[in-house]
Amino acid sequence: MRIFTLTLDAQIKPIFLRIAYGLRHAIQTGKLTSNERLPSARKLAEQLNTNRHTVMAAYQELIAQGWVESIERKGYQVAKSLPIENSDYSLSSLSTHEKMTFKWDINTEISESSLDKPAHTYRYNFAGGSPDVALFPFKDFKSYMNDSLSRPNLDDLNYGNNAGNSHFIEQVTTYLRRVRSITNKEIIAVNGSQEAIYLIARLLLKTGDKVAVESLGYQPAWNAFRATGADLVPIQQHANGIDIEELRKTFSTHNIKLIYLTPLHQYPTTVTLPIHERMAIYQLAAQYNVAILEDDYDHEFHYDSQPLIPLAADDPLGLVIYLSTFSKIMFPGGRIGFMAVHKALLPAITRYRSTMNHKPNVLMQDAIGRWMQDGGFERHLRRMTKRYHQRRDHLIQLLNTYKEQGISLDYYLPAGGMSLWLDIKSHAKELEQACHKNDIYLAAEQHFHLDTSKDENRYVRLGYAGLDSDKLTEGLESMFSLLKDLQLRG
Repeated sequence: MRIFTLTLDAQIKPIFLRIAYGLRHAIQTGKLTSNERLPSARKLAEQLNTNRHTVMAAYQELIAQGWVESIERKGYQVAKSLPIENSDYSLSSLSTHEKMTFKWDINTEISESSLDKPAHTYRYNFAGGSPDVALFPFKDFKSYMNDSLSRPNLDDLNYGNNAGNSHFIEQVTTYLRRVRSITNKEIIAVNGSQEAIYLIARLLLKTGDKVAVESLGYQPAWNAFRATGADLVPIQQHANGIDIEELRKTFSTHNIKLIYLTPLHQYPTTVTLPIHERMAIYQLAAQYNVAILEDDYDHEFHYDSQPLIPLAADDPLGLVIYLSTFSKIMFPGGRIGFMAVHKALLPAITRYRSTMNHKPNVLMQDAIGRWMQDGGFERHLRRMTKRYHQRRDHLIQLLNTYKEQGISLDYYLPAGGMSLWLDIKSHAKELEQACHKNDIYLAAEQHFHLDTSKDENRYVRLGYAGLDSDKLTEGLESMFSLLKDLQLRG
């Protein structure tokens, strides 16, 4: 047997596997062919400056894999029938291009993000729903996590009880009754509100079903509805939110199966739907047998008055599915949210969710339940509400200063929430692009239109909760400097 060149990867350990992989690669690439004699273990060991037993171990590995055969009194040779040649999908039969590229059939209905990095990694993050994670009381919360680990409910740690941790559900039920006037609903813990939206979409919708949505709205929810094959029907909005008269016409002309709403701090415009219009929506839904999916994503942060109670608080027919999350109160990585639903839906939801996820994180739920019971949850809420209120007012002062300096802008003053819908009159897309290049995260209105032809290129969503006063001041100064340059260039 002639000496041959063997390529070895020094990263592979132990050495016998390094040799085995090198020999296999030589066979796969045609350097060694079927039935070709191989050096004896002694000769190959001398060539590779290693121990004979190491080479024998490499040969035994390849014999087990089917690449090499041991012939009595002849030694080792490449196997007559190679593993790769037993497959119709042999890599050796493919062209170089085919080896490098697999053609994935991607569902193009799912919207893509234009970001090349997460919003929180920008120096100035004006994302609308980003809390200030640094202000979370981690040391305080750690004691509740420790309690959950020291005194766990062992039943909750096993499979089953798919609705969630019993203590968490009990505390959320009490909290919703006291703070949001929601009663007679069953609580289901979820891995954030997006999972809840997806679950409901899969459970209630099928191909061709129609979902009424706000014309300016939340893309991830739309993606969940589209994933079922459902069609989205946009309902135009006026100064206070969704247009009731257009909704009435839509219900009469389309067979609507579900309506998705953000009536408090509408996403993205932050307006609040008046109580009389909420009642009108409920009456329409009852008349046309349409379920309402109410997404109440930042209810707690309200500053100038008490927030209106959710639609789910006055739901005699049980047609409202209510969603909320702890992501804005705590931190997005916690992945804990909940649904409040009519008892008739509970078995179907828990059965369906088992096909994708047996249950959310029960230890985190239990810790939150203990935190809520002890009062730490509401103490944290009071601190954060005060802090975000101050940041909103600081942002408004800054915007008014820029208006006095002659910058053309306008805004709706939200009574609560974590963001502001800012009208800069023009160049919204261009400003977003310029901001991203200058380490500022900003989202222009183009990302919130269901019908992109309605984009006026004049609004941006400006989140303020995640930035302290200094960062707000610096970030706005940089943003408006970029806007001035865009306006000068026309």
